[in-house]
Amino acid sequence: MVAARITVNGKETPISPAPAHTTVLDFLRERGLTGTKEGCAEGECGACSVLVARPGVSKPTDWVAVNACLVPVAALDGQEVVTSEGLATAGEPGAPAVLHPVQEEMAVRGGSQCGYCTPGFICSMASEYYRPDRCAHAEPVPASAPQTGADSTPDSDSEHGPNGFDLHALSGNLCRCTGYRPIRDAAFAVGSPTEDDVLAQRREQSPPAPAATAYAQDDSTFLRPGTLAETVRLLRERPDAVVVAGSTDWGVEVNIRARRAGCVVAVDRLPELRVLRVASDHIMIGAAQTLTEIERRLDGTVPLLAELFPQFASRLIRNSATLGGNLGTGSPIGDSPPVLLALEASLLLAGADGEREVPLADYFTGYRQSVRRPGELIRAVRVPLPLSPVTAFHKIAKRRFDDISSVAVAFALDIEDGTVRKARIGLGGVAATPIRALAAEAALEGEAWSARTVEAAARILRAEGTPMDDHRASAGYRSAMLGQSLLKLYARTTEAVSS
Repeated sequence: MVAARITVNGKETPISPAPAHTTVLDFLRERGLTGTKEGCAEGECGACSVLVARPGVSKPTDWVAVNACLVPVAALDGQEVVTSEGLATAGEPGAPAVLHPVQEEMAVRGGSQCGYCTPGFICSMASEYYRPDRCAHAEPVPASAPQTGADSTPDSDSEHGPNGFDLHALSGNLCRCTGYRPIRDAAFAVGSPTEDDVLAQRREQSPPAPAATAYAQDDSTFLRPGTLAETVRLLRERPDAVVVAGSTDWGVEVNIRARRAGCVVAVDRLPELRVLRVASDHIMIGAAQTLTEIERRLDGTVPLLAELFPQFASRLIRNSATLGGNLGTGSPIGDSPPVLLALEASLLLAGADGEREVPLADYFTGYRQSVRRPGELIRAVRVPLPLSPVTAFHKIAKRRFDDISSVAVAFALDIEDGTVRKARIGLGGVAATPIRALAAEAALEGEAWSARTVEAAARILRAEGTPMDDHRASAGYRSAMLGQSLLKLYARTTEAVSS
């Protein structure tokens, strides 16, 4: 097998002798690329972000920003990475490098003060700068123009610039100096890549194919099998192996809790786990599709998922995180389980002895426990069609973005002729597992969609689960928010009718 290697800023370099648990962040810094910073080591501050060439949605390649502090460098074997240093281009002999357009705008608009977070912002901005469908004819704003952010054009608002720049691209980057306004000004000022932009041209070529990896160092091994069959055989032989996709959960364990694994198995590039298919009676979503890929490929086809995605962590996390990983951890406060429970999703579990389908409502058995057997993988999530027409996802958290929920509630209702024909309600944060609000569902079904029905069902919904007191919220607050969520949904639907 070919020795593990990674291409950084156009230069190929061996990964050895880095330990198998080494993050991309540490690997880069040890080689002098210190623009990549460590702030939180948890994927929350974005100081470490870098660009990775990934399979594109509308072009062969997308430049995707990821948290270098979470990704094992062995996971990028054979892949291409660009850091903030690699964005600038060499000038004439003896002259300084020519700044990249996003670097130039950050400089002239005062988007950098102490500079610690700046390289991470630059990489996240560059990922959005190169997004193919951002704005085909965006024009840069002159440096002399008023620095007021979005203008009054129809396509701009407080979170989307006239140049098509989506500020959600920066939702995983934190800055304690600028107050963000100059950074927003810089983001809304960038134009479109020029024809001679090397990184823009690179999007027209396919990204590197996933490398079958077997990297061993210091009694630890990182493995990337080439097929699903090979993977499940390996997991049967190595039941102690840690399975990773985006590493957004395991990476935190490695950094903060100093967890080490004798064997890590990567499944993020397995073709069998990367399908996304819309059929007449269901939607099949591969467990290793990143949330960003799902969001852009479905493009609003499933409104409840479309409402979930902007509230799921940050764009940096969604660029790596997967549904398989979010469900596989079994966390009672994961954001996707309540939504998928409301959608009546089921999971396809693959093992060495074959494949089986399990309703998500039957999947969780206890705190971070499930019916998944040793050696089994979540291969895909199956969402039945047709979808319920009335849906909502309410996430109650201390911050609007990039936060863990105190309570999460997802609704999917069929209302015909003023009567609730079917109700599905998924809950997170109120029990040891994500749960369905069965009693509240029963109180709604067959009843008129009226204030009286909803108020009665809201009282029942408040009693669902076994919420607890912790540093995020009290049990009483969590219960109150359950009932309030249903009242909020009713208010929204009646306002829509009256308007």
